[in-house]
Amino acid sequence: MNPRVFFPPLRWIALLGLCFPLLSFAQVDDTASNVPERVVWNKAPIAIPLVVGEERLVHFPDSVSIGLPQSLTPLLRSQSINGTLYLLARQPFEPTRVMVRSETDSPIYVLDISAAPGGVDSGSLPDVQVLLQASQKPPQDLSEDAGADQSISDKQSQLLGYAALTRYAAQQLYAPTRLIPRQPGVVAIPVNPEPVDLVVGGKIEAVPVATWKAGLRYVTAVKLINRTRQPVVLDPRELRGSWLAATFQHNRLLPAGSEADTTAVYLVSDRRFDAAF
Repeated sequence: MNPRVFFPPLRWIALLGLCFPLLSFAQVDDTASNVPERVVWNKAPIAIPLVVGEERLVHFPDSVSIGLPQSLTPLLRSQSINGTLYLLARQPFEPTRVMVRSETDSPIYVLDISAAPGGVDSGSLPDVQVLLQASQKPPQDLSEDAGADQSISDKQSQLLGYAALTRYAAQQLYAPTRLIPRQPGVVAIPVNPEPVDLVVGGKIEAVPVATWKAGLRYVTAVKLINRTRQPVVLDPRELRGSWLAATFQHNRLLPAGSEADTTAVYLVSDRRFDAAF
């Protein structure tokens, strides 16, 4: 079934050239009491202690994706938005090594994440600001294999950034067929179009529409419908699941029954939608 039939026409949507600025909900004020803890990346694992139930932010120089081991999936909620990791521990756990991959040619970071129970005397942990040494330069591509066009195409599909994946999914849903660009290495995969409890609070109905795979990443378009009589502001921190990035087509829905009570969210993950959710 063509996924575009799920969406009502919204004339004020920009169909092409979407940049999809990801929403950042953390404001860091160096003059405030929550001064970020600055850590220079020197290839040594960075310790990130957490307090159960308290979200902690880790800021990187550029956009990143996090790969969680299977053991941490039920214990830790992680979201990556505009180079900031939002980490929220649901239960205590021992230090566990996690890889964080840059969306550019910067290093792969290594974090040792742990979580401890919160107490009466436990203070709020500051944000962490990861910095690069001035001498660090992006590594050069030293591949010398001649005639490896297919290998290069596969590599390019694996390196598609969050914005490129999101733009591709949005164009598949909204753009006229003749204007949909072809992206080598991106393939559609089946997704179960049954409603899921994606948004906390039960106010928003969520229905997966389509999923595409590019290299080791997946992007899933999910239709969101406001079922209440009040406008709703969408917040990526209220999404269930382990997502590398989450982008709303619109971050505000009008009351049920209006033309703008429906939108889409594009979820980037390192596994299929049903596994990440």
